[in-house]
Amino acid sequence: MGFEKQKSAGFLANQMARLFATGLHRRIAPLGLAPAQFMTLLELWDEDGLTQRELVERLDVEQATMANTLARMLRDGLIEKKPHPSDKRAHKNCLTDKAIAIKDQAISAARAQNELALAALSEIERKAFVASMQKVINSMKPD
Repeated sequence: MGFEKQKSAGFLANQMARLFATGLHRRIAPLGLAPAQFMTLLELWDEDGLTQRELVERLDVEQATMANTLARMLRDGLIEKKPHPSDKRAHKNCLTDKAIAIKDQAISAARAQNELALAALSEIERKAFVASMQKVINSMKPD
């Protein structure tokens, strides 16, 4: 018997994530953002001045991936690096006026993509779906 893709949580989650990322990218590209930059900005909009290590932990990405994302954000004028007050080896990643100015538009774009993705679900189904995704994600996180 063959592998039933349409009943595979992994296959469906991957397909959904790819479609969501493509739609989000299309919506935030006019703002000069890539999805990885947007995810990083979400963290910095919540708490400006996070270090690279803190961002790696919060976003659960590889150190090299975050280093590349931050380098692009620095190049694009979205962040500036400032010395860390207590750790000479670390830098604080601080939002620029440009990054602050696009916050509302970027979040609106993400909300629009979320709305499109969940449009076929009732409000009760949406809450249950998101709660189920959170449970699945938490069950796969390493201890």
